[in-house]
Order: sequence, then structure tokens, then C-alpha cells
Amino acid sequence: MKLNYYGKRELKHFGKIIFEKKKEIFENLETLKETMLDANSGEYDNDSMNFSMHAEQGSDAMEREKTFLFASRESKFLNYLDDALKRIKKGNYGICVDCQKLISKKRLEAVPHAQLCVKCKLKKNSGRKTL
Repeated sequence: MKLNYYGKRELKHFGKIIFEKKKEIFENLETLKETMLDANSGEYDNDSMNFSMHAEQGSDAMEREKTFLFASRESKFLNYLDDALKRIKKGNYGICVDCQKLISKKRLEAVPHAQLCVKCKLKKNSGRKTL
């Protein structure tokens, strides 16, 4: 079976999309970093040294945890995008790892790090158990 591959022009197009996504992630991570630094300053004045301070500290801790989870998610997404760039360099970008068919341009534009075509992704997701 002969595999089809995307040409240089299409790969350049997808590479551009991936670099734009990476730029967005770096901007998001910078914002999250600033948020975490602001939250860690933990400045409370003497007037707020009462019960409300404890509630505020609990809320701050929850916000820091949420910020950390967002940063972790963004970092993971960044790794997926880096892997997609490696596939572009290797020449196997856009090929479904399950069925070896070309992943549609529409899907790759929406999910530039996709490794599965829609059909294989749906098949994989239907096999998962839900709670």
C-alpha cells in the first residue's frame, strides 16, 4: 500500500499553525507565571488578620492550585506540538498512526498535533469506559 504524504507547501502551512499555537502557549505560561508570583507574595495587612484572612488564604491556595494545573496542561500541550514539529521534520506528519491513512487537512488545522484520523480517534474513544 502506497502512503500519501503532504507536500512541502502543506507542511509549511501546518508548521506555521503549530508555531502560532506555541507562541500562544508561551504567552499563556508567562501570564500564569505572573499570576503565581503575585499570588505567592501573600501580603496581608493587619486589618485582615482575622477569620476572613483564613478564608482568603484558602481561596488563594485553591487559585494557585488551579493556576498550576493550567500551567501543567499548557506544558503538556507544548510537548505535543513539539512532537508534531518532529514529525514534520521526519516527513511522517499527518499520517494516522493506527490506519496509516492521511489525516484530513481540516482536522490538522483544528488539532495540529493530531496523530489519529477522525475515524480512528472515534474508534479509540468509543472503547473507553465512562463513569
